[in-house]
Amino acid sequence: MASTFSTDLKLELVATGEKAGLWGSITNTNLQILEQSASGYLDLSMASGSVTLLLSDGAASNGKNFYLKLSGNLSTNTTLTMPSGSERVWVISDETNRTASKYTLSVTTASGTAVPVPNAATLLCVSDGTNTTTTIIQKGYYTIDSSSVTAYTAVSGDQMLVNTTSNPVTITLPASPSTGDEVFILDARGTFAANNVTVGRNGQPIMSNGSDLTLSTSGQTVSLVYVDSTRGWAYKEAYL
Repeated sequence: MASTFSTDLKLELVATGEKAGLWGSITNTNLQILEQSASGYLDLSMASGSVTLLLSDGAASNGKNFYLKLSGNLSTNTTLTMPSGSERVWVISDETNRTASKYTLSVTTASGTAVPVPNAATLLCVSDGTNTTTTIIQKGYYTIDSSSVTAYTAVSGDQMLVNTTSNPVTITLPASPSTGDEVFILDARGTFAANNVTVGRNGQPIMSNGSDLTLSTSGQTVSLVYVDSTRGWAYKEAYL
C-alpha cells in the first residue's frame, strides 16, 4: 500500500510493512517538517506580486514555516495565500515597503476571504482549512508623506504618522468595520492647521455624526475605535 500524507503538514504516513529500509529517512524528514512548523523562519519577498504558499507531500516547503517575514517593495495589491484544507497556525511580520504607494497586503486561505494586513504589523494567523483569521501581536507605524501620497484607505490596526507639509491628505476609514476595529492618526510635522487631514467615514458615522471628520489643529492626534452602526467610529483617545 502506498504512503498517505497527513492533512495539515503533509507528513508521510507509511503503511504497515511498507518502505523497508526507508523508515529512517522518512522519519528524519517528518521530524524536519515538524521542526519547520514549530520554529521555521522564512524571509519572503512580495516584490513580484502575490504568493501562494506550498504544502508539499512529505517534504519541507515554504507554507510549513512558523514565522514569515514579508519584505520587498509592493508594486501592486498583494495577497499571501495558504492552501485550503490545512489547519495551520503561523506568524507573519510585515516589513514590506508601502511608504510611497497605496498598495494593500492581505493574507487568506485559497478558499476563504482575504484579511488585510496593517502596515508594519506582526500578526498571528489561524486557518481552519477554509478561512484565515488574524490577531495583531504588535502594531507598527506607517508614515504617510503628502509629497507622494494624498489619499489612503486605512485597515484596522493601522497607526499612521501623517506629514501634511506638502498637501492635505484624505484618510478613508476601513470598509465593513467590525466592533473593536481601531485606527490611529498622528500629526507627524505639526502641519494639520496648514494642510488638513480629512477622515472619510466610508458609510459609517463618526461619533454618531453622518459627516467626515476634519483634523485641522497642529499636533492633533486621534485614536478611533468602531462601536456599531449607530455610534460608528468613536474617540478612544484624542489630543484635539
